[in-house]
Amino acid sequence: MQPRIRVLLVDDHTLFREGLASLLNSQPDIQVVGEAGDGLEALVKAQELHPDLVLMDVTMPGCDGLEATRLIKHALPDVRIVMLTVHDEDEKLFEAIRSGAVGYVLKSTASEALIPMLRNVMRGEAAISGAMAIRILEEFRRLPPPAATGEGEEFPILTPREKEVLGLVASGATDKEIATVLSLSLSTVKTHLRNILAKLHATSRYQASSYAVRKGLIRPPR
Repeated sequence: MQPRIRVLLVDDHTLFREGLASLLNSQPDIQVVGEAGDGLEALVKAQELHPDLVLMDVTMPGCDGLEATRLIKHALPDVRIVMLTVHDEDEKLFEAIRSGAVGYVLKSTASEALIPMLRNVMRGEAAISGAMAIRILEEFRRLPPPAATGEGEEFPILTPREKEVLGLVASGATDKEIATVLSLSLSTVKTHLRNILAKLHATSRYQASSYAVRKGLIRPPR
């Protein structure tokens, strides 16, 4: 008999968490081994329990799901994390993937679809809907084409500050976090990002950071 999938649930809404725990525990191959109400508690519980899978709410007070995902993946690289969200925002989707999540699931997803997704995650697949997969492919199609190699190849000139901002974007930092780290105002950070997008001819911060890493304009995130 195969061991049950050990799940840690992370959500600041107790009723939702209890309902999901009841659903998962009703499955013969899934066991909820712990629950947490915020990102920092999730990190502590994950280190204590070593779950196979973490179901993580994106939006929580204090340490949110994206930051908790980065912390948990740093401490426990083998754990699989699937994000739970009310809204399918592109920016959150791409940031979750950069943070190390292997899935991004709407809370409105039917249980008949959710349970197979979680089982597939343990087989090495991603837990995303077909619509989200299409959006990811569209984002990659919008990436700037590879520049021709050889002499005379030109790259956009980014200022040292713009490189710092873009490096933090690549690591998954939010505008507010960038402002704190670099001791800048939020409006200054947004101005730098607008300038970066214009220089790189990018349509999103994710596209800009991916291009910059690929071209060696900034270092890959650790």
